[in-house]
Amino acid sequence: MRMGLREANQRFSAAMKVVRAGGEVVLTERGKPIAVLKPLPESAAGETVIRQLEATGLLRAAAKPAPLPRWTPRRVTGISLSRTIREERDES
Repeated sequence: MRMGLREANQRFSAAMKVVRAGGEVVLTERGKPIAVLKPLPESAAGETVIRQLEATGLLRAAAKPAPLPRWTPRRVTGISLSRTIREERDES
């Protein structure tokens, strides 16, 4: 799709709709193409990076997921943190 700068400014959401659908929008100024709006390539984040690291031997997949250790909150004894902070502020 080709769009002049003024039209792109006025119909930006329409241009983005085309880009989201996988298309490209060529922006023109006085009929000459100056820029292209296109979708970003799939990011190399997540699964792709993991697969690349496995292929290079830098990462080895776990045989099976390890269970998370049980966590229990611990009761803290002594002076409360808010009281300690108030006392330190009063000393200053």
